[in-house]
Amino acid sequence: MRTARLAAYAFGGAAALGAAVYLVIYLYRWQWQRTLICGVLLLIVEVLLLGLAALDRLGRLEARMRDGDRRQEEILAQLRAADRAAEAERRPGAGGPRFAWLDGDHSRTFVFVPVLMVTGVVLSGLAWVVERIARATVRPTARRRLAGRLAPLAAPPGGPWTGGDPPDLPPRPGLGAGPPRRRLLRAGAATVAVALAAGLFLGLSAMTATKPPERGGDTATSVLFTVDGRGVDGRRAALAAHQVWERCRDATAVPLLQAGLAELDDGLYAATVHPSLSAHDEHRLLGCLQDTTVDRARLSVLGTGAVNAADAP
Repeated sequence: MRTARLAAYAFGGAAALGAAVYLVIYLYRWQWQRTLICGVLLLIVEVLLLGLAALDRLGRLEARMRDGDRRQEEILAQLRAADRAAEAERRPGAGGPRFAWLDGDHSRTFVFVPVLMVTGVVLSGLAWVVERIARATVRPTARRRLAGRLAPLAAPPGGPWTGGDPPDLPPRPGLGAGPPRRRLLRAGAATVAVALAAGLFLGLSAMTATKPPERGGDTATSVLFTVDGRGVDGRRAALAAHQVWERCRDATAVPLLQAGLAELDDGLYAATVHPSLSAHDEHRLLGCLQDTTVDRARLSVLGTGAVNAADAP
């Protein structure tokens, strides 16, 4: 049972770690659909781990309750056995009665209880008298003893210190001289974790931030990609390619007004954007093309290139 529980925790932790890693990767690649899928998977795995931890805790509580009930039953059985043994001892003929002095003629024992009560009253009165005498005589002595004990706390004989060198005080450690080593380790670990989380947050925000519109230094940017589909003919593949391209034209910071798409071969397409795109917009465009699927068709980017007017013959 413990091995299965550890295996479940290990599998859940590995799944959560993988989902978190790919969540960061897809965020960097601007592939939002895959990012959402990884985020949902991460939430599912976290809920699963929380459920396993809660079930494990409930199982431990149930085991403790069963152990407590078992111990209670054992204690009750021991008490019942002791009661049965006591009942057997009280029976006549089972080792004799406990109070043998009560057997026989009871005519001379009727005054036992009154004598006992009178003796208790007399002893209580004597105790009250002794307590009164002690309270009246011990009070001055107790005060003198208390004053003697508090004598080290009295002010110095010369009066309060007014100047000169102060008297030497015994060395004593200050309160809160330093936190323990374990507290320092916890504080350091918490600081490192906060720094890593802040660095990851700032890095992701810098990589996924929408930068101001800017153009590249080249004349145009070309993108070469293919369309793969299952059970999709050439016409539907061409339609899917145009749909994905028109959808991803709005993924960049610069609007792609002059962006044409041409079919070079069966399933091979080339897109040309004029003027050229910056590195940030190119990264966003490629992420959109690789992430978007239409009607069982998926685009695979083969590469990008820069087109310059000076290179033309």
